[in-house]
Amino acid sequence: MTVQIVGMGCQKCKLLEQHVREAVSELGLDAVVEKISDMGAIATMGVMSTPALAIDGKVKSAGRVLTKEQVKAYLTDGKFVAL
Repeated sequence: MTVQIVGMGCQKCKLLEQHVREAVSELGLDAVVEKISDMGAIATMGVMSTPALAIDGKVKSAGRVLTKEQVKAYLTDGKFVAL
């Protein structure tokens, strides 16, 4: 599994990355966490608002910082459960 944090490195992007890394660790997943900050790659992914979260190249969320629990929901079953 590849988990991508998409954004230019702002504070919100860094916070999302922290939540992703904590969620992956707590779930014990064998996942690669990548940061995508190249504008061309971001545009190719269709992301119009950052930060964004993509799993295996599919954008799951854009324009907001997910909580660690929200990230876990995406990582475990691919669905977002409103908290």
